[in-house]
Amino acid sequence: MANAKVIQSKQESVDVIAGKLRESVSTVVVDYRGLNVAQVTELRKQLREAGIEFQVLKNSLVRRATAAAELSDLDAVLAGPTAIAFGTEDAVTPAKILNDFAKTNDALELKGGVVEGRVVSADELKALASLPSREGLLSMLLSVLQAPVRNFALAVKAVADKDEQQSA
Repeated sequence: MANAKVIQSKQESVDVIAGKLRESVSTVVVDYRGLNVAQVTELRKQLREAGIEFQVLKNSLVRRATAAAELSDLDAVLAGPTAIAFGTEDAVTPAKILNDFAKTNDALELKGGVVEGRVVSADELKALASLPSREGLLSMLLSVLQAPVRNFALAVKAVADKDEQQSA
């Protein structure tokens, strides 16, 4: 009887992890071996403030969840101590926070992940982390869209100023 409860509990955990893998826009798998408690606490705080869930999970459960979520290619990075960050809002933010943290804490290593349903390598995550945030990209887009209007307004003003000088 106890054995059936354990199996059921593990199956529920696998279902939850598989659901998170399917729902998250960006999932980053890291090796946290060598980080002390203060460092892990600081990392968790940064991730929590950005709305990213960070969990230490058993590789065997994650492997079963990747099979259920049809992301078995991720199994290649599931070795050793594994922590996973699940980001549901922005594809760039989890990779950016973890990559920046890894730059100042050599013990943290990006292993790989899933971005918008596609398994990616650690190098691809680092490239993604170098992109500006969603807000930064939107402000760049807005700037590009405003430039023609701004230039047109300046041209109209210049013509008006020139006509005013000629009539004076």
